[in-house]
Amino acid sequence: MSAPTQRSSIQLYRDLLRLLTHIAPGTSPKSIALRTTVRAEFEKSRNEEDPAKIEALKANAVRALSNYMLYQGGVQDKMKGGKLGAAMDNYHERSVQGMQRNGNDSDEKNGTAR
Repeated sequence: MSAPTQRSSIQLYRDLLRLLTHIAPGTSPKSIALRTTVRAEFEKSRNEEDPAKIEALKANAVRALSNYMLYQGGVQDKMKGGKLGAAMDNYHERSVQGMQRNGNDSDEKNGTAR
């Protein structure tokens, strides 16, 4: 078992809510949306009894939070002219171009080319 998922579900829930106060303080629409999302995800899995699935859900919550924090770090870094923000933009552009190419390829196969 990995370290981040050894916390109880209630501890993880409280940690997430505490972190949300730093991400979106107060009662802004962003804060309300994030709290509602976290609450809904935990409610949806409230009656889950399979230990493996519970661990997977907890790991997903930690991963989502880590991804958000990394993204925010990249945004802040970009504002300061750092490499992380530029690398994230570069990756995004390549991903969008790849999706556009794949979309055009599938359109041509279906006979619905634009």
